[in-house]
Amino acid sequence: MTKNWKETARATLEGSENDTMTFPEGVKMLMKDGFDGYAVDFRRGTRTYYLADGDALELKTAPVSVSVTERFDTAAVKDAIREAQQMVPGYSYKKFCAKVMDAGCAGYLVSLLGKRVVYYGRTGEIHTEYFPGSKP
Repeated sequence: MTKNWKETARATLEGSENDTMTFPEGVKMLMKDGFDGYAVDFRRGTRTYYLADGDALELKTAPVSVSVTERFDTAAVKDAIREAQQMVPGYSYKKFCAKVMDAGCAGYLVSLLGKRVVYYGRTGEIHTEYFPGSKP
């Protein structure tokens, strides 16, 4: 992985956590620099970025003071996603993370190639959210 790719990964993480970069802006940056996607693990507090050549970079994420609940509440996860997409007043990435964790989301995988995000719970439940305008 080149230094530039590491900087891009760090910039997108910092941008989302500081609410200075939207999800679409981060996706655009990552795609431009050759990333396949990234995975967020709420239980470990990490975000791992993946490149097409198999290289990866794992970064620590800002702590969230919510534990991942056992029951996966798909409706609550969808509601949090809609709030993020609409940038409702008071939205922040940290609040989004807390909401989906409280809804039982243990993490999510962003597939830039597949143009989707797969949210998953502790017992294997999933919700797939396609990038706007890209649902097959």
